[in-house]
Amino acid sequence: MKITDHIKQASGKTLFSFELIPPRKGKSIQELYNNIDPLMEFKPPFIDVTTSREEFVYIEKDGLLDKKVTRMRPGTIGICASIKHKYNVDTVPHVLCGGFTKEETEYMLVDCHYLGIHNLMALRGDAMREEQYFKPTPGGHEYALGLVEQVVEMNKGHYLNGMVETSDCSDFCIGVAGYPEKHLEAPSLKTDLKRLIQKVEAGADYVVTQMFFDNKKYFEFVDLVRAEGIDIPIIPGIKPIAVKRHLQLLPQVFKIDLPQELIESVESCKSNTDVRQVGIEWAIQQSKELMEGGVPVLHYYSMGKSDNVKAIASALF
Repeated sequence: MKITDHIKQASGKTLFSFELIPPRKGKSIQELYNNIDPLMEFKPPFIDVTTSREEFVYIEKDGLLDKKVTRMRPGTIGICASIKHKYNVDTVPHVLCGGFTKEETEYMLVDCHYLGIHNLMALRGDAMREEQYFKPTPGGHEYALGLVEQVVEMNKGHYLNGMVETSDCSDFCIGVAGYPEKHLEAPSLKTDLKRLIQKVEAGADYVVTQMFFDNKKYFEFVDLVRAEGIDIPIIPGIKPIAVKRHLQLLPQVFKIDLPQELIESVESCKSNTDVRQVGIEWAIQQSKELMEGGVPVLHYYSMGKSDNVKAIASALF
């Protein structure tokens, strides 16, 4: 079922969903199952699975270091299919510009269609670790807008080789990212909003926001989007603080602000166990206010750990 259909069927009730990352190469999918199992009591209608782009590794060879390109967390589509089969829940693979050609993207979409996966998140992706700025993959898309356009064309039966298969078209529901505090590379929030409008006009069906810790910024963002005539669902993304270094890491990586009250609460903690509890309590209060504001879904960035998300959901659902 499409994400938008899940939201319609909920008839105004706030749904629960979460996002996880594939295990590193050599690990078992059981690691994911162990983190999914405790969250299934909250009946998530869908689960997102991230996609990692390629990265460089250095392998010693004949006394020298040989630079190779690899993917440390492959298997997104297989994981989505496995979760869908095991839990009878819809899955949402993340489809990236970075690291993929248009042909490779089409192969991924064809696999999703074969497997009955009807939802996806279209994202540009991040720069490689060795690169200061994002560089498009040769033969790939530069922006998520191009991804959205490619998926929409495939939904019409238009493939890259020009073939038109109207008898069995895909019917993907397309999610895109929104940034209440603007994308880290955007020169202004207004400019970033224009990019979002372009993705919606191209065919995006719903928005999931970047993490934020001040609900006021989410509600202001929604107001700005609605003022542009966009009425698709805007799902808030929530990330519970878990360790003290998040105070430096999250603003540095995502260019977001943390409320002073949260900063002071975390700084006063004597252990990461205390920090984790502060993060849980903050996310619970965030979630309660968002639910009162009528958000369609509360989407949690679990990133492979379920204990804090379970504690939050237990207080809400």
